[in-house]
Amino acid sequence: MRTFIVVFLSIATATAALGADDLAPEVNQLFAMFDKPGSPGCSVGVIRDGEFVYNRSFGYASLELGVPLTPASVFYMASVSKQFTAASIVLAAEQGHLSLDDEVGKYLPELPDYGRRITLRQMLHQTSGFRDFLDLVFISGRNAEDLASPAEILKLIARQKGLNNVPGAEWVYSNSNYFLLGEIIRRATGKSLAHFAAENIFQPLGMTHTLFYEDNKLVVPNRVAAYDPGQEGNFLVDWSTSYDIVGGGGLMSSVDDLLSWDRNFYANKLGKGTLPVELQSHGVLNNGNQIDYALGLSLGDYRGLPIVEHNGALFGYHSAFLRFPQERFSVIVLCNLATAGPEALARKIADLYLAPDFKPTKNTVTAASDLPDPAAFAGTYLDSHTKTIYTFTADHGNLIAWGAVLRRIDANRFYDLGNNVITFEKVIGTMRCSLAIPGEVYFSGDKLEPVHLSEAELARFTGRYHSDELDATYTLLAEKGRLTVKEGDKPPVIFDPATHDEFYSSDLRTLVFQPDADRRISGFSVFTQAARGIMFNRMN
Repeated sequence: MRTFIVVFLSIATATAALGADDLAPEVNQLFAMFDKPGSPGCSVGVIRDGEFVYNRSFGYASLELGVPLTPASVFYMASVSKQFTAASIVLAAEQGHLSLDDEVGKYLPELPDYGRRITLRQMLHQTSGFRDFLDLVFISGRNAEDLASPAEILKLIARQKGLNNVPGAEWVYSNSNYFLLGEIIRRATGKSLAHFAAENIFQPLGMTHTLFYEDNKLVVPNRVAAYDPGQEGNFLVDWSTSYDIVGGGGLMSSVDDLLSWDRNFYANKLGKGTLPVELQSHGVLNNGNQIDYALGLSLGDYRGLPIVEHNGALFGYHSAFLRFPQERFSVIVLCNLATAGPEALARKIADLYLAPDFKPTKNTVTAASDLPDPAAFAGTYLDSHTKTIYTFTADHGNLIAWGAVLRRIDANRFYDLGNNVITFEKVIGTMRCSLAIPGEVYFSGDKLEPVHLSEAELARFTGRYHSDELDATYTLLAEKGRLTVKEGDKPPVIFDPATHDEFYSSDLRTLVFQPDADRRISGFSVFTQAARGIMFNRMN
């Protein structure tokens, strides 16, 4: 304990001067929960006009060794990595190695021909239709850290007989897109993504502690461990040193290094000069609608100001990189605790520094007495197109989803966790929920009514089913009046009926059975948000 106290005092003293602006005490308070011995935490950087106005770390990089976090601590960045993969593709195109409008089959001929043209640009904008390999691994009963090699993932993607959507027709976030783009860098340039990015991005910008972690035997100085909360206030280790898959993730970096990347959006030093513009270009769907996903970056607005951002989460690491380009202001929050919530913390920091710049916000919450009880909207909704399930609960006059209270706009409209609008309305006597995002309706589902199936009805679905696309087998059982799915040695998962032939679970999977004319079941399809329609056939 004495060692923790000494180290804690030294880190507090060393970092105090870095947050010496007037707002530092208020930012410090946002992270006070981590600012104690024996706690993981976050490294925070606030940038204005290319310089840190606040740069401090809270908590520990390693609880085992008692090493505190610092601005030089190296975190696993998860999906924040995507903008660097996209930058590599753009720079490779500038060098003549490839074109953003090339078909993916030009570089990855082992992928199936789906009868539709799929371009690198569609992959960059997340509209290609490729199923997410992390969802595929999850559906098959494995864990991401069990993946052995890029070759194994490529084979898994290549075994898929279908796509999530017609290429270019919808935005569906999929890590497969950026994993494949990393492989395309290797084949088009003859260099791995890690090598190409180091030569063309990290070294020119002086990002000396940033790399794509493609070799799990590599020693990474200042690397941070990650943690989950345990019981009774303790912490559990949640990190993987064996996972070395890059493209969709895999970047390791620090707050200090990311300052150089932020500066490059205003004074580009890379390639032929077009990189920042390319990275921040909106995607366009086949119907001409513009979407807010650019190249590894999300475009939007916050309190009336344009923003550019991306977040990441994996193995207990959570990261947020939020930029306000007009104000030349950015917030970086890198955390090594799964429950830290850096996205919300980054916005709270922006609230402090940019308060004079924000447009006045309309009061989105009217007096409760003037609004209908949100209990009318509570329930489970099924989108018949994507087979996605949304569930809402009501408590003390609030509507709750995804673990958060939704901000209310008016009688029947709420914001999601961002600024997209969820609308509830009665359609032919049934409550319908719709979520619109720029360019498309992302979710449109009807409220499910309770479905009660007898033991005999449930027995129709029981048996063993195999998926060639996943090389996985499910065992379906009827237990205590409910359908359960068993995968290998994992605990069984309970599925509740959405309709007489569709079932959903709390882990966000939906099973859609295909009965024949005699109501016999020959198989079913599994749907998740990012992997739709994977076929399982009944085994004899």
